[in-house]
Amino acid sequence: MTTETIHTEYQQDLSFQPRANRIGLWLFLVSETFLFGAFLAARYYSTGTFRPEELNQSLALLLTVVLLLSSVSAYLAETSIRFSHRRNFIIFTVATIAMGLIFLGGVVIELGEAIHLYPPGTPYGSSYFMLIGLHAFHVVTGLAALGFVLFLGIKGHFGSEDYWGVEGVVKYWHFVDLAWLVIYPTLYLF
Repeated sequence: MTTETIHTEYQQDLSFQPRANRIGLWLFLVSETFLFGAFLAARYYSTGTFRPEELNQSLALLLTVVLLLSSVSAYLAETSIRFSHRRNFIIFTVATIAMGLIFLGGVVIELGEAIHLYPPGTPYGSSYFMLIGLHAFHVVTGLAALGFVLFLGIKGHFGSEDYWGVEGVVKYWHFVDLAWLVIYPTLYLF
Protein backbone atom coordinates (compact mmCIF):
# COMPACT_ATOMS: atom_id res chain seq x y z
CA MET A 1 0.00 0.00 0.00
CA THR A 2 1.50 3.31 -1.05
CA THR A 3 1.43 6.57 0.86
CA GLU A 4 -0.84 8.05 -1.80
CA THR A 5 -3.37 5.20 -1.38
CA ILE A 6 -3.40 5.65 2.39
CA HIS A 7 -3.88 9.40 1.99
CA THR A 8 -6.79 8.88 -0.45
CA GLU A 9 -8.50 6.39 1.88
CA TYR A 10 -8.02 8.78 4.81
CA GLN A 11 -9.58 11.63 2.81
CA GLN A 12 -12.58 9.42 1.97
CA ASP A 13 -13.02 8.64 5.67
CA LEU A 14 -12.96 12.36 6.45
CA SER A 15 -15.58 13.09 3.80
CA PHE A 16 -17.96 10.70 5.61
CA GLN A 17 -17.42 12.41 8.97
CA PRO A 18 -19.78 15.40 8.48
CA ARG A 19 -22.63 13.08 7.44
CA ALA A 20 -22.00 10.86 10.46
CA ASN A 21 -22.01 13.91 12.72
CA ARG A 22 -25.34 15.08 11.33
CA ILE A 23 -26.90 11.63 11.58
CA GLY A 24 -25.69 11.33 15.16
CA LEU A 25 -27.10 14.74 16.06
CA TRP A 26 -30.48 13.96 14.51
CA LEU A 27 -30.66 10.60 16.32
CA PHE A 28 -29.85 12.37 19.58
CA LEU A 29 -32.57 14.97 18.95
CA VAL A 30 -35.10 12.24 18.16
CA SER A 31 -34.29 10.52 21.46
CA GLU A 32 -34.71 13.87 23.25
CA THR A 33 -38.08 14.30 21.54
CA PHE A 34 -39.23 11.00 23.04
CA LEU A 35 -38.02 12.13 26.46
CA PHE A 36 -40.02 15.36 26.28
CA GLY A 37 -42.96 13.45 24.80
CA ALA A 38 -43.07 11.12 27.79
CA PHE A 39 -43.30 14.04 30.21
CA LEU A 40 -45.88 15.79 28.04
CA ALA A 41 -47.97 12.62 28.04
CA ALA A 42 -47.65 12.43 31.83
CA ARG A 43 -48.93 15.99 32.07
CA TYR A 44 -51.98 15.18 29.94
CA TYR A 45 -52.74 12.06 31.95
CA SER A 46 -52.15 13.67 35.33
CA THR A 47 -55.12 14.17 37.56
CA GLY A 48 -55.95 17.03 39.82
CA THR A 49 -57.12 20.56 39.39
CA PHE A 50 -55.21 22.75 37.05
CA ARG A 51 -56.02 26.30 36.17
CA PRO A 52 -53.40 27.74 33.78
CA GLU A 53 -54.82 31.24 34.29
CA GLU A 54 -53.27 31.16 37.79
CA LEU A 55 -49.80 31.03 36.25
CA ASN A 56 -48.00 34.20 35.19
CA GLN A 57 -49.22 34.30 31.59
CA SER A 58 -47.50 37.56 30.65
CA LEU A 59 -44.11 36.37 31.95
CA ALA A 60 -44.47 33.07 30.09
CA LEU A 61 -45.34 34.88 26.86
CA LEU A 62 -42.39 37.25 27.30
CA LEU A 63 -40.06 34.29 27.89
CA THR A 64 -41.40 32.64 24.75
CA VAL A 65 -40.64 35.76 22.70
CA VAL A 66 -37.13 36.00 24.19
CA LEU A 67 -36.44 32.35 23.37
CA LEU A 68 -37.70 32.76 19.80
CA LEU A 69 -35.49 35.83 19.33
CA SER A 70 -32.54 33.83 20.66
CA SER A 71 -33.18 31.30 17.92
CA VAL A 72 -32.95 34.09 15.33
CA SER A 73 -29.66 35.34 16.77
CA ALA A 74 -28.30 31.76 16.90
CA TYR A 75 -29.16 31.36 13.22
CA LEU A 76 -27.42 34.65 12.43
CA ALA A 77 -24.35 33.51 14.39
CA GLU A 78 -24.20 30.28 12.38
CA THR A 79 -24.66 32.13 9.10
CA SER A 80 -21.97 34.63 10.06
CA ILE A 81 -19.35 31.98 10.79
CA ARG A 82 -20.32 30.11 7.63
CA PHE A 83 -19.19 33.19 5.69
CA SER A 84 -16.19 33.79 8.02
CA HIS A 85 -17.65 36.97 9.55
CA ARG A 86 -16.09 36.33 12.94
CA ARG A 87 -17.11 39.66 14.49
CA ASN A 88 -20.80 39.10 13.67
CA PHE A 89 -20.52 35.50 14.88
CA ILE A 90 -19.28 36.74 18.25
CA ILE A 91 -21.96 39.45 18.52
CA PHE A 92 -24.84 37.11 17.66
CA THR A 93 -23.56 34.29 19.86
CA VAL A 94 -23.23 36.65 22.83
CA ALA A 95 -26.77 37.92 22.12
CA THR A 96 -28.06 34.33 22.06
CA ILE A 97 -26.35 33.55 25.36
CA ALA A 98 -27.73 36.75 26.93
CA MET A 99 -31.28 35.90 25.85
CA GLY A 100 -30.87 32.35 27.14
CA LEU A 101 -29.80 33.73 30.52
CA ILE A 102 -32.79 36.09 30.55
CA PHE A 103 -35.04 33.11 29.81
CA LEU A 104 -33.51 31.14 32.69
CA GLY A 105 -33.95 34.08 35.06
CA GLY A 106 -37.61 34.29 34.09
CA VAL A 107 -38.05 30.55 34.62
CA VAL A 108 -36.62 30.87 38.13
CA ILE A 109 -39.14 33.64 38.88
CA GLU A 110 -41.96 31.53 37.43
CA LEU A 111 -40.94 28.49 39.45
CA GLY A 112 -40.94 30.57 42.63
CA GLU A 113 -44.50 31.69 41.92
CA ALA A 114 -45.77 28.29 40.75
CA ILE A 115 -44.51 26.29 43.71
CA HIS A 116 -47.29 27.79 45.83
CA LEU A 117 -49.95 26.94 43.24
CA TYR A 118 -48.94 23.37 42.43
CA PRO A 119 -47.10 21.47 45.17
CA PRO A 120 -44.43 19.16 43.68
CA GLY A 121 -45.99 16.06 45.29
CA THR A 122 -49.25 16.38 43.36
CA PRO A 123 -49.66 14.71 39.96
CA TYR A 124 -49.95 17.98 38.06
CA GLY A 125 -47.27 19.69 40.16
CA SER A 126 -44.88 16.84 39.46
CA SER A 127 -45.44 16.95 35.71
CA TYR A 128 -45.28 20.76 35.67
CA PHE A 129 -41.97 20.92 37.53
CA MET A 130 -40.47 18.01 35.61
CA LEU A 131 -41.26 19.65 32.26
CA ILE A 132 -40.00 23.06 33.33
CA GLY A 133 -36.94 21.54 35.00
CA LEU A 134 -36.14 19.29 32.04
CA HIS A 135 -36.40 22.19 29.64
CA ALA A 136 -34.31 24.46 31.90
CA PHE A 137 -31.64 21.73 32.05
CA HIS A 138 -31.57 21.67 28.25
CA VAL A 139 -31.29 25.46 28.14
CA VAL A 140 -28.33 25.34 30.55
CA THR A 141 -26.72 22.63 28.40
CA GLY A 142 -27.30 24.73 25.28
CA LEU A 143 -25.81 27.79 26.97
CA ALA A 144 -22.72 25.82 27.96
CA ALA A 145 -22.34 24.57 24.37
CA LEU A 146 -22.84 28.09 23.00
CA GLY A 147 -20.21 29.39 25.41
CA PHE A 148 -17.80 26.69 24.27
CA VAL A 149 -18.22 27.43 20.55
CA LEU A 150 -17.95 31.15 21.32
CA PHE A 151 -14.63 30.52 23.05
CA LEU A 152 -13.39 28.40 20.15
CA GLY A 153 -14.69 30.93 17.62
CA ILE A 154 -12.85 33.78 19.33
CA LYS A 155 -9.68 31.70 19.11
CA GLY A 156 -10.24 31.31 15.34
CA HIS A 157 -11.25 27.66 15.37
CA PHE A 158 -14.25 28.03 13.02
CA GLY A 159 -14.52 29.48 9.53
CA SER A 160 -16.20 28.99 6.19
CA GLU A 161 -14.47 25.64 5.68
CA ASP A 162 -15.18 24.14 9.11
CA TYR A 163 -18.16 25.30 11.15
CA TRP A 164 -19.79 21.98 12.09
CA GLY A 165 -19.39 22.66 15.82
CA VAL A 166 -21.39 25.87 15.53
CA GLU A 167 -23.96 24.26 13.25
CA GLY A 168 -24.51 21.35 15.65
CA VAL A 169 -24.89 23.61 18.68
CA VAL A 170 -27.29 25.91 16.84
CA LYS A 171 -29.42 22.95 15.73
CA TYR A 172 -29.56 21.82 19.37
CA TRP A 173 -30.56 25.36 20.42
CA HIS A 174 -33.35 25.35 17.82
CA PHE A 175 -34.53 22.03 19.25
CA VAL A 176 -34.64 23.51 22.76
CA ASP A 177 -36.68 26.43 21.43
CA LEU A 178 -39.02 24.10 19.56
CA ALA A 179 -39.51 22.03 22.71
CA TRP A 180 -40.56 25.21 24.54
CA LEU A 181 -43.07 25.98 21.79
CA VAL A 182 -44.77 22.69 22.69
CA ILE A 183 -44.34 23.05 26.46
CA TYR A 184 -45.63 26.63 26.62
CA PRO A 185 -49.17 25.97 25.37
CA THR A 186 -49.31 22.66 27.23
CA LEU A 187 -48.60 24.30 30.59
CA TYR A 188 -49.87 27.84 30.17
CA LEU A 189 -52.82 27.66 27.78
CA PHE A 190 -54.57 24.28 28.15
